[in-house]
Amino acid sequence: MAALDPIAFLRATRPFGDLPAPLFERAAGSLEIAYFPAGARLAASGTVPLAHLYVIRKGAVRIERDGQMLQLLEEGEIFGYTSLITGKATLDVQVEEDLLAYRLPGAVFHELLTDARFASHFASGLAERLKHSLERAQVVTASADLGAAVETLVRRPPVRVGAGATVGEAARVMREHHVTSVLVETAPPGIVTDRDFRNKVLAEGLGPDTPVTRVYSAPLRTVPEKTAVYEAWQILLDTGVHHLPIARGGEILGVLTSSDLLRSAAQGPPAVLRSVERLGSREALPGYGGRVSEMASSLLAGGLDATVIAGFVARLNDALLTRILRWAEAELGPPPAPYAWIAFGSEGRMEQTLLTDQDNALVHGGDASCEPYFAALAERANTDLEAAGFPRCPGGYMAREHHAPLPEWEARFRGWIDDPKPQALLQAAIFFDFRKVHGALDLGPLEAVLARASKARVFLACMAKAALEFRPPPSLLMRLRGEEVDLKLHGISPIVFLARPYALEVGSTARNTLARLDAVVAAGLIGEDVRATLREAYRFLLGLRLREQARMLAEGKPPVNRVSLSALSSIERSRLKDSLRAIRDWQDTAAYHFKTDLF
Repeated sequence: MAALDPIAFLRATRPFGDLPAPLFERAAGSLEIAYFPAGARLAASGTVPLAHLYVIRKGAVRIERDGQMLQLLEEGEIFGYTSLITGKATLDVQVEEDLLAYRLPGAVFHELLTDARFASHFASGLAERLKHSLERAQVVTASADLGAAVETLVRRPPVRVGAGATVGEAARVMREHHVTSVLVETAPPGIVTDRDFRNKVLAEGLGPDTPVTRVYSAPLRTVPEKTAVYEAWQILLDTGVHHLPIARGGEILGVLTSSDLLRSAAQGPPAVLRSVERLGSREALPGYGGRVSEMASSLLAGGLDATVIAGFVARLNDALLTRILRWAEAELGPPPAPYAWIAFGSEGRMEQTLLTDQDNALVHGGDASCEPYFAALAERANTDLEAAGFPRCPGGYMAREHHAPLPEWEARFRGWIDDPKPQALLQAAIFFDFRKVHGALDLGPLEAVLARASKARVFLACMAKAALEFRPPPSLLMRLRGEEVDLKLHGISPIVFLARPYALEVGSTARNTLARLDAVVAAGLIGEDVRATLREAYRFLLGLRLREQARMLAEGKPPVNRVSLSALSSIERSRLKDSLRAIRDWQDTAAYHFKTDLF
């Protein structure tokens, strides 16, 4: 039976299976079989380091420091590399259950480290080990190379007209060359597109003799030729442009259109954005959630990081919401006062990878007499979002229930900071992640209230204490047999919730968790090494959850946050344990920093 063959087992265990043939044969030829009974101590801190690299075939091993268990390793997991790399025994290693292991002499392990891919699995820092340890999703069969350079999509050099050209002349050049834009040779150069002709010429009643420089855009917004395809998508979604000149040095190689990028991946963000732009009415809203799920699965299978995918999802959701609110405004008439539609939760932080419950509210610059209008606007928008695939929030945190004048919101924010009772902390944790998605109202006054939190030590300590209630499971419970881990509850949320009080303390206006960690490092509250580990742990957990949820959707099952340890590869299982341990360490540091034991 192949599964019992040591060589077959080694080949099926990452990173050994990734080795080139000569090195794998070297490993296979040196493999030893070792057996140790339960209770055996294989290494003790400060004594003789381990002389072998061990791959657990059966049984379990406890890794301890100062009598505290750090990890419990099981089938397929590897230990001994820290001793072999450092030449020191820094941890205690004890057999928890009768151990059958395959092992390699230290000299052979060092030979294998000459392979960079193999060596990356044993990097000295956890952040580096986490980077490439998540296997790609296999829920879609085809995906584009999203990291390819945009220069590979350029099909022709740009078409140009002189600075003195008229609109009519430019249009004839575009028709002759079958293009939708031309560069205008001004200093600096500009660009005019078919959309300019429609929106700035025809709609404004201008004639063909109009100078093209009256309606063109200058200077050009260019991107370097080595820009990745997915980065070009981000630029298009962020800027709202449909033509992107590609530059090499000072030369324009060509102009990519949104259609060019659309063809590069039929399930990419440009395709979903185009479907949003073409929504004729709210009857076309159903199906949006499915398209976003398919896009996220496709991008994940293409190797894109889950945090980047979440950025795309947020931009598309913003575009959809803007369209929905404009429908409502067209039906209800112009707003009686400026307003701002805000999103919070994962949508506010731009961390949503699949559509989840609605979390939104409305702030307006009017008085009580404006409430009926904004109540009706919120009701229509919440209903339309639900039709598009955003479920109702079970807690009722939606604009239809949370719409009010700006001064009232300011008072609420101040109250939560000044009197941090449990309910106030819950509200603050939800609303303090707000992000304006649509509307003209300036939310500077709300930001000013948030800035006061940096001096509110009691509030910050209480918020941190509430965040620490979300803890990773103890190592002993992380067993291979039948155990599940809630990736959101035990991994993602602890990082998100604790980054919030840290960011508020340093006065950061960032909402995104990774951006908050950057701000905290810049302020000197945590070290670069801690940030790097937390960042990679967060990306690993977010990517793992998205991969598993995409698989569930492909199987026709509702996506959940729980994952079975037995469903993961040995490397992923080991990295998951490493990530949760790093989170526990950070929580211990945070408890001391915020002095949560005093509250």
